Amino acid sequence: MTLREHALAALCLGNPEEKVTAVQALWTQREQLPLDTQTQLHIRADQVVPGRPERPRLIHPGQVPTRSPHTLAGRAALLHAICHIEFNAINLALDAIWRFANLPAAYYQDWLLVAHEESQHFVMLREHLRAMGDAQQHWDYGDFDAHDGLWRMCELTANDWL
Repeated sequence: MTLREHALAALCLGNPEEKVTAVQALWTQREQLPLDTQTQLHIRADQVVPGRPERPRLIHPGQVPTRSPHTLAGRAALLHAICHIEFNAINLALDAIWRFANLPAAYYQDWLLVAHEESQHFVMLREHLRAMGDAQQHWDYGDFDAHDGLWRMCELTANDWL
């Protein structure tokens, strides 16, 4: 498989741990994988783009509840929102790699670096979110509702790499 095919496969993974592992492995193996900038790739019938976990529940942006950052739960919700942004950023970078053919090799390498860095951010933020709780309250990625605005913009611009 080429680097771009691996990027598409990673994008289709719904489990956050599996997606992060795939991105970090892709980063490690980037120099050994053929790039193939010429082939226009297509999503197979068995692939779901983007792969997502069952949670967080995705709702309309206006329905995402606001919480006070002056409470532990409010700070957890804020951190969860940032964690969700990072998870989406992984997907957006992977999408930029597989979707567009005939661009310079540096374009794909730069987006792979972005995916790798966003995966690191996601892991750090998720670990912090998990550590925020106490005996009565604890959180993980998916425990708060989120919206899908970043990916919707990706869909709206799917035919234009700029």
